[in-house]
Amino acid sequence: MNKKGLDAQGWRDNKLLIGLLGDKKAHRIIAMWAADCAEHVLHIFEEKYPEDKRPREAIEAGRAWIRGEKRVGEVRKAAIATHAAARQVNQDDARAAARAAGHAAGTAHVAGHAIHAAEYACKAVSFLIQPESDANPMSSEIEWQLTHLRKLLEKR
Repeated sequence: MNKKGLDAQGWRDNKLLIGLLGDKKAHRIIAMWAADCAEHVLHIFEEKYPEDKRPREAIEAGRAWIRGEKRVGEVRKAAIATHAAARQVNQDDARAAARAAGHAAGTAHVAGHAIHAAEYACKAVSFLIQPESDANPMSSEIEWQLTHLRKLLEKR
């Protein structure tokens, strides 16, 4: 749990996001947020596996769905490929970043995947926590996610 009372699991209890999941009009906003959350930590994967483009392609496929350029089935294939990439890596932070991308793309199919994209983004940065440091990248990530979601909703 972070200082604000919300950890990665806390997304399931966040009334702001939960209220949006049943709103069909908000589906594309939620998908945008999920893509942004995944892209925010994508560098963790890409620094270790620069030749593997599947996570970036999944995020791009999700964004194409948001713009109406791809069908859900195409985006799901990209999500599945990204989860395969996650299974193939041997570093937990990179695996979590890839899973964030897979769930971000999966949000085109089911809005509830957005929560998992945010959770996996938090998990990816949690591996960056240094015991001797007061800095907590996971708390910063959660705060960024909440602030970003609110900004997207304001534009709606």
